Amino acid sequence: MLVNKMQNYHVITFGCQMNEYDSEVMSGLLEQMGYQAALQPEDADVILVNTCCVRQSAENKILGLIGRLRKYKKARPHLIIGVGGCMTQQKETAQRLKERFPHLDFIFGTHNTHELPDLIEQARTGKKRLLAWQEESVGLPEGLPVKRRSGIKAWVPIMLGCNNFCTYCIVPYVRGRERSRLPAQILQEVRSLVERGYKEVTLLGQNVNSYGRDLENGMNFAGLLRLLAGETGISRLRFVTSHPKDFSPDLIEVMKACPAICEHIHLPVQAGSDRVLKEMNRKYNREYYLSLVENIYREIPGVAITTDIMVGFPGETDDDFAQTMDLVRRVRFANAYMFVYNPRRGTPAAQRPDQVPEEVKVARIKELVETQNRITLELNQAEVGRVHEVLVEGVSKTNPGVLSGHTRTNKTVLLEGQHIAPGDIVPVKITRATLTYLEGKPVAGFS
Repeated sequence: MLVNKMQNYHVITFGCQMNEYDSEVMSGLLEQMGYQAALQPEDADVILVNTCCVRQSAENKILGLIGRLRKYKKARPHLIIGVGGCMTQQKETAQRLKERFPHLDFIFGTHNTHELPDLIEQARTGKKRLLAWQEESVGLPEGLPVKRRSGIKAWVPIMLGCNNFCTYCIVPYVRGRERSRLPAQILQEVRSLVERGYKEVTLLGQNVNSYGRDLENGMNFAGLLRLLAGETGISRLRFVTSHPKDFSPDLIEVMKACPAICEHIHLPVQAGSDRVLKEMNRKYNREYYLSLVENIYREIPGVAITTDIMVGFPGETDDDFAQTMDLVRRVRFANAYMFVYNPRRGTPAAQRPDQVPEEVKVARIKELVETQNRITLELNQAEVGRVHEVLVEGVSKTNPGVLSGHTRTNKTVLLEGQHIAPGDIVPVKITRATLTYLEGKPVAGFS
């Protein structure tokens, strides 16, 4: 279905990189239908909200946003509003949204994104409000159009779903079981991106390290990285997210051997206490994690390790939290996503009676953030005087007139250079460091 005249769309995204990629697919489907992007929702003829349900704070923001969209519908009755993503993959939540917000035209789950053109057409021609939902995905849809936000960096999913069932996490219930894309399909996509001038690709998966276990060709994640690094000509290759239990020695060897693979690993630890890790169903212990990190630091010089850390998991004692703090001080993460546990309906941890009081969670997260910020600043300050290879991505959003890019270790760098263009990879000497970014000057010959 193509629109008869030029109309606009606006996609609002919450959540992780996988959600960001899903929004790029939604945008691609809409543009294939003849719509064009609108910068503001008030200028759109179709508004899509791509939701996240990993944190209660995200759900609260989404519900508030959906409520506010009512005014746009009132002002422009022809406006079509759809809500999809992880939040709506919970069928009870999808039904509640349909009942609570009558201004929504359709609601769709994570396994129904490819149906978007048909849902919009039905919303345009009929009066019935729609709910498109299925419990499991039927295969992996290939060949969907993607409207990428950048011409320099791209996300490429290599697998969908998760089999780990951490007791606090809703992801396996809304993304389904692990399904790996075929290596040839991934190779073709990355090659196409390189041909179009992309410099960096980030491979996406809930647990990229378990890639290929459902395939019959024997390809694992280390083999896929070796294939892409050697056969595509991509300048930079990244990946997220790595589950520690599946981080193999082969993966370390591939990172050492392939110059295209960046020296940055996101390795969520979640907690530093063996008891808590066991109750989270993380399938590794403190000693294993510390040994893995020590091996990574030893084998990959200059690598930056980032992580996710949760405080206030049900039953977490003062001693459990002290062990987490000790692990943070020992590992010295380059950065960390730190958050307070909040119950997710449908997960085992949400049903436990030993929930940690809010005031205890607040005190613990404050201590954790202060400690990690101090470590991050110290590590950043140690970069002053060093030269880093920076992929320039454009003008800084927070410092107009100054260029912004990232090192191979994924640190943000601000720099000036009259003859430097987005997409250039430039050696930069770091001159100043803050908690959130570095500043630098191109070395001679690159200004």
